[in-house]
Amino acid sequence: MVTGFFRKLTNKLFNSSSKFTKDLDEAVNEVSETEAEVDVKKISPDKKLENNEIKSEATIRLEKSEASQVKDINQESNINSDIRKATKAKSVVKKALDLLRSKPDVRKVLFNDEFLEKLEDILISSDVGSKTALKISERISLKAYGKKIEVTQLKQYLIEEIAMILEPIAKPIPIYTSVPQIVVVVGVNGSGKTTTIGKLASQFKMAGKSVMIGAGDTFRAAAIEQLSVWAERVDVPIIKAEQGSDPASLAYKSVEKAISEKMDLLFIDTAGRLQNKTDLMQELVKIVTVIKKVKNEAPENIILVLDATTGQNIVSQVEIFQQMVNVTGIIMTKLDGSAKGGILISVADRFRLPIHAIGVGETLDDLQPFDPEEFATALIGDFRE
Repeated sequence: MVTGFFRKLTNKLFNSSSKFTKDLDEAVNEVSETEAEVDVKKISPDKKLENNEIKSEATIRLEKSEASQVKDINQESNINSDIRKATKAKSVVKKALDLLRSKPDVRKVLFNDEFLEKLEDILISSDVGSKTALKISERISLKAYGKKIEVTQLKQYLIEEIAMILEPIAKPIPIYTSVPQIVVVVGVNGSGKTTTIGKLASQFKMAGKSVMIGAGDTFRAAAIEQLSVWAERVDVPIIKAEQGSDPASLAYKSVEKAISEKMDLLFIDTAGRLQNKTDLMQELVKIVTVIKKVKNEAPENIILVLDATTGQNIVSQVEIFQQMVNVTGIIMTKLDGSAKGGILISVADRFRLPIHAIGVGETLDDLQPFDPEEFATALIGDFRE
């Protein structure tokens, strides 16, 4: 029995996992049995050599595709695992994998060039991104090329490779000794910033931290009202101003107040802004600059909230926000919608920014620390009950 957040994640990601399963089924069925017949014992020495050469070429392609990321991967290899509930997560994933094995898909497919291309196409159609899709499929080809493997085994390979990409950047929001710790939350319109701040404030308050909220989205009266409701519900102080006020001034006052009140954490909301609107992005830079005037090392965290339903457009969002304000981490929301969950894998592989949490709904418990193996297992295997 799979329970808790993993069950919820699995059910919410059903749109993604069912599409992946359907595409994989079609690919398996398209590969005819005649093409899948490979008797290694009957292959001539020349054919064996040719097969080895193909494997070597796959290895070379993989090494080239990874070469530019080796430095980043090494730098991100020190995982702050003490905060993550690793033992519990492994247990939950083990149950899911046991469920997968208990209902194995015994159909077999020959992992050849044709199927390799099909697998890449399936991953790309799931928003994984072409470079990451190439990396995943070729890593699997190093294990399976020239072999007839069961579909269940192929899914296990996929889970392992996806989790391997995600593992180095799955990190909770770091907590620093210098207080107040200033956390600025940014993102485009409708990404879920305001709700995410309310959930984070609640979670840190329950963890024993003193928390304050700065309602920096002064463009939307609804955002100020929404944060006020969260602040009242969680019982944390909120600093707010009239709609249309200068957001940088609000941020300045919020930091001053958090310092005077000796708060542990200050979450500052910001107005949603499209990454291609230069004037609004410059305003965000101003907010960060003003904060530094009050506390030089702040903001300690600039968290970019991403709406998973926007697909590949997320890539340009991360690029621009990172360029303008040096994003320190990511929270991805709305994985319960029509999202193709693969976009998270693409972002992780390309930018190597810490992924702090994922959201799959509106309730407080629907925002949870990101666990790569749970995510990969929910995305690839259909474990609905």
